[in-house]
Amino acid sequence: MEVDEKTLFEVLGGVVTIEKIVARFYTLMDTLPEAKDIRDQHSADLTDAKEKLVMFLTGWSGGPQVYIEKFGHPRLRARHMPFKIGEKERDQWLHCMFKALDDCEIAEPTRGELKKSFAHIADFMRNQQA
Repeated sequence: MEVDEKTLFEVLGGVVTIEKIVARFYTLMDTLPEAKDIRDQHSADLTDAKEKLVMFLTGWSGGPQVYIEKFGHPRLRARHMPFKIGEKERDQWLHCMFKALDDCEIAEPTRGELKKSFAHIADFMRNQQA
């Protein structure tokens, strides 16, 4: 008997939900004073960053590999090396992402699993000691 397990992409509701999470994330990053340090590392126009994050999360969650098709392997750490990412920046990014997941009402246990995964990834992205 074959087990019919859904991908995270399917559980989330596909690209529509990912776009909603990403839009909320960048709105928070753009407006919350406590996210100033990470906001300052982005260009004034966030359109490109939003599109890339949607594409990445789509493939990362088990959906179509649109990011890889367009840009190749994500190489997350290498692509983020030009940016100062220490504990403060990691925590600011996580604050915005966790709030976006909460605001978009991602159901448990998926929300908790996403928070755990994002915390691991964000910590891996650090390239500064503090």
